[in-house]
Amino acid sequence: MNHILQFIPFGLVETPAHKGYEQSSPFTRPEGWRVHRGTFEEQRADLVKHLERAGYVRTEPVRKAMLAVHREEFVPTVVQQASYADHPLDIGHGQTISAPHMVAIMVEAMRAKEGQRVLEIGGGLGYHAAVMAHVVGEYGHVFAVERLEPLAERARANLEGAGLADRVTVLVGDGSCGWSEYAPYDRISVACAAPYVPEPMLMELADGGMLLVPVGGRYVQELTRITRVGTKFRKEGLGGCVFVPLVGKCGH
Repeated sequence: MNHILQFIPFGLVETPAHKGYEQSSPFTRPEGWRVHRGTFEEQRADLVKHLERAGYVRTEPVRKAMLAVHREEFVPTVVQQASYADHPLDIGHGQTISAPHMVAIMVEAMRAKEGQRVLEIGGGLGYHAAVMAHVVGEYGHVFAVERLEPLAERARANLEGAGLADRVTVLVGDGSCGWSEYAPYDRISVACAAPYVPEPMLMELADGGMLLVPVGGRYVQELTRITRVGTKFRKEGLGGCVFVPLVGKCGH
């Protein structure tokens, strides 16, 4: 897979059109994964081992975080038995929880460190935020923005039940342009597809901070990582992906 690396002058966020989905990309769903009928704990351990073998989980902090978060507590009861199947699950209101391998890919790509402040756009039911919260540790913090109040309420309850309410703040509103109230952020992670890189999010990055966002059309996007270096922004294309659309002022 080819990686695109360039510097973008301050304020310039125009993104080239996506040139096609790379079927051999490591961002496609891994083959051969099946959930066995053991306990959730056994399924979780089995899944993480599979993600390690497939190369999606590469670092110890991410491995520990994926093991620490009980995914079955972050999905609707009707799909709970499929918690550790490696594909997206419907969480209602036209939204999905990302496949575990996609969560691992994004958390690894963020390169978050202990003590950092993270903004997540597209909080859903809180699973992705919970994994990131374990990576940044007790002295870090995750601000998760969810535009749908029913999902945000359930996310708060899920995070409370997981003992992470002190590390994750769930916000409700339009996060498509970012969330200036708690800026600057060391990392911004967007779990929805944007038509372009939202410029306000770049302004909310701390120096050395990273923005991870799927950019493209409604059906296929490029997972894009942008690193702020002073007044410039380094852009990398990490491969093809598919997310639900980013809705709001800076979205579709």
